[in-house]
Amino acid sequence: MTNNRPLDLYDIQGNICKGYGRYGFPKARYFFLEFHQADLAKAFLKQLTPLITTAERWAHKDHPEPEEKPTVTTNIGFTFSGLKALQIPDRSLLGFPLEFQMGMRDRKEILGDDGPSDPQNWDPVWQGEHLHAWVSINAQSDAYLNQRYQQIEQLIAESQNGVSIRPGHKGPNGSLLPYQDASAVFENGKPTPKEHFGFVDGIGNPYFEGCGNDPSRIAGRGKLTREGTWEPLATGEFILGHIDEAKEYPPAPAPKLLARNGTFMVYRKLHENVKTFNDYVDNMAKDFDGSKELLMAKFAGRWPDNGAPLVLAPDDQAKAELDQKLAELKTKAEGGDQCAAGQLAALKKKWIDFTYDEDMSGSKCPVGAHIRRTNTRGSLETEKDAFNSKGALVDRRRLMRRGLPYGGHDELTDNDSEQGIIFMCIGASIERQFEFVQQQWVNYSNDFKLSNDKDVFLGNHNGKLTDKAIIQAEPGGGKAPFFCTHLPRMVETRGGDYFFIPSITALEMIAQGIVDPA
Repeated sequence: MTNNRPLDLYDIQGNICKGYGRYGFPKARYFFLEFHQADLAKAFLKQLTPLITTAERWAHKDHPEPEEKPTVTTNIGFTFSGLKALQIPDRSLLGFPLEFQMGMRDRKEILGDDGPSDPQNWDPVWQGEHLHAWVSINAQSDAYLNQRYQQIEQLIAESQNGVSIRPGHKGPNGSLLPYQDASAVFENGKPTPKEHFGFVDGIGNPYFEGCGNDPSRIAGRGKLTREGTWEPLATGEFILGHIDEAKEYPPAPAPKLLARNGTFMVYRKLHENVKTFNDYVDNMAKDFDGSKELLMAKFAGRWPDNGAPLVLAPDDQAKAELDQKLAELKTKAEGGDQCAAGQLAALKKKWIDFTYDEDMSGSKCPVGAHIRRTNTRGSLETEKDAFNSKGALVDRRRLMRRGLPYGGHDELTDNDSEQGIIFMCIGASIERQFEFVQQQWVNYSNDFKLSNDKDVFLGNHNGKLTDKAIIQAEPGGGKAPFFCTHLPRMVETRGGDYFFIPSITALEMIAQGIVDPA
């Protein structure tokens, strides 16, 4: 186990420890700032800091503490050029990792942002220089969201042209907006965890020491031990100034107070080509031995309708039996049957608490399925006891995902309409975590012994014969693997950058101009 000292949750920005959607904040707005005069920008930050949401615990089913949950949250992060514009000392700036200094645009070759995903095709807001800060608002309703946005607009107006909002986000029906709205997908007036391809999303974010979540959530979310149990990941995998899985402090700038309790965030606007995806699945399903939904599940590693993992229900018959069991237990539980309620809770835990130990061949969940690529759950240890811990090859690659879907409700959904996911992930090392996963596991498959096959959803495919995915069959079962070829590009990058999310202490230091690396 790593260091058990409690974290100062009041010094850590809230979006680091909390996925706001799970806490009842289905609406979001992201916008970006330019700083025109350092002193005026710092004065603005002084006024904004009291609005920044911390990671303090709220009353919730996981922990019924008396802290009142707000109706709206606000968080902020800075690009490298933004920190320069705020006149952070050069010695501090040079202590930031190279990938953060370069920014996402200049890392396009590593990320596979080519063709339609090339930065020259990104939204206008990402064109040019001087994008300095990201501000996010998550709210329980549109009314609360608009109220907070107007409050920040007023602070910007009072900055005497020291700060401005960077416009140029593509919106519905060809519009250009000063902000990027995002929202949970609503069905029958209620928010759902689905995205626009139709999958339940956002299942199973990492659990790390001190995050403030219920310890019962560790299973499947933490790190897998040699004994097959789960432990929290080290804090330093996600927050600077704390010990990481290598028993080291992650690289960070000086002074220590500038970095401690801060982290890095990746922001990417990912456009979903819904028509392309639907057409491809319909065409492939004609020759596939199973339902269209099973084929979709083989791409993702989870069933689209409820997110059940394929290791739990690997085919249509098993899924039907699982659905029936779920329905029966739910009916009994709603009728007051406590035994059934316990059985239902235990079954739902298997959505997260599973491994691929009994499916090393990929006959249940394909080796190249999306969730198996991005969180291998120890399955890369193909030789017994090859490493000190079963999850050694994935524990340092975990991504804390944030964000929400965008678009898809104000216009007819096709490839040209505006819909997708605002993907954000948090980690102490952009290069070791996000960039490695994107380059080596999404756009390359050597670790999975799949040559250069790419992730069906996120891979930078070009529709060629060699753009393929393999759905493995049971070894010795008499069936051949199913090959999906000519994969088109399902998802296109429409913008993004790398941001430093400071602690509250560091934010106040920046605002007061007292960052001193000496």
